[in-house]
Amino acid sequence: MEIKEVNLTDKVLKQLISLSEDWEAENSCYGYRKNSKEFIEKSCIFLAMEDNVIIGYLLGHMEAAKETTSIYQANEKCFEIEELYVKPQYRSHGIGKRLFQYVEKKIADEADIILLSTATKNFRAILHFYIEELGMEFWSARLFKKVGKRIS
Repeated sequence: MEIKEVNLTDKVLKQLISLSEDWEAENSCYGYRKNSKEFIEKSCIFLAMEDNVIIGYLLGHMEAAKETTSIYQANEKCFEIEELYVKPQYRSHGIGKRLFQYVEKKIADEADIILLSTATKNFRAILHFYIEELGMEFWSARLFKKVGKRIS
């Protein structure tokens, strides 16, 4: 398996959109919808490849923080991970971890912090992955509970 940063080509775009369609069909994340060409064009693209086939990807972008928050100062350079996806049959083999660590090393000289949000339905697994395996810190959560209509 090889992990690398790539420029967007028609072949890569087609594969990334197809993988995001598969991800949407999994219904494993709240509200996830397949990617558009425009979204992918704005992203830094990192791929996990096996025999010239994409088996996982990480999309993200660099930006300067606009204001000071409890986790970063205004103007600090932040790399925001928009998506990290690994094909189901390749999960639990360390591929997502290797993608993240590759990106972490690649951006270390220009970024002060890595940020991400997640909407996965399997919150226990994703928190274990990001906090326990990758050493990220927990900052906030958005919780919800569906309730039925009241009968008067």
